[in-house]
Amino acid sequence: MAGRGAGPGPRIEGEPAYVLHARAFRESSQLLEVFTPAHGRMGLMARGAKGGKGGGRAAVLQPFSPLLISWQGSGELPQLTDVEPAGVAPRLLGDALMGGFYLNELLVQLLARGEPQPALFGRYALCLSQLASGEAMAWPLRCFERDLLQALGVALQIETDRHERPIEAEARYRYLGEAGAQRLGVGEADGVAGAALLALQSDAAPAPALLPPLRRLLREELKRHLHGRSLRSWGLMAEIEQLR
Repeated sequence: MAGRGAGPGPRIEGEPAYVLHARAFRESSQLLEVFTPAHGRMGLMARGAKGGKGGGRAAVLQPFSPLLISWQGSGELPQLTDVEPAGVAPRLLGDALMGGFYLNELLVQLLARGEPQPALFGRYALCLSQLASGEAMAWPLRCFERDLLQALGVALQIETDRHERPIEAEARYRYLGEAGAQRLGVGEADGVAGAALLALQSDAAPAPALLPPLRRLLREELKRHLHGRSLRSWGLMAEIEQLR
């Protein structure tokens, strides 16, 4: 397979990680997408992962489980050499499970491989624990989306509006991408409340009524960087909402 580096290559030991995606390769191996703080998103080859009693290493290489992994090699697919649990996996059920898969899909689709992401890794772990706690998941997901955009180098400009005036809680704004937030006139009912932007900036949850416009704002920004690609999670979430 092209892209596997030649020779043994460097060896990395005991890196914290989460599995984002795994697919079967040949009879007993797996191709993994993992997320680590020091190496960001990366691909790994897990040879013989499905062998042995109890499912082999595949039983450990599950999404949302905190792991310590070791690998050796260079190129697109270094070889996984060791894996062990690094804690108790959060218990994600129902909507929380869907939220977790949404986080994973965002990372796979948007993060470049091989770029260190210690802050985003911490936010990911925190978001998983918040989803598992049973609290409403809208705010944790918005905070993760915000931090993901920052990691991509396109952080939301919500400290001031496009004219460099402070965001006002009582005003409403339309977000114009790289141009920033445009204050709306009296009587214009669309956009997002300044209070919601200030909440997102300060990491303090706003009133629940302010969250849907934030969801739309962040989704539009994520769509811009997906370059026409769609997320399967968005379609599934919409279908679930229609059934309720």
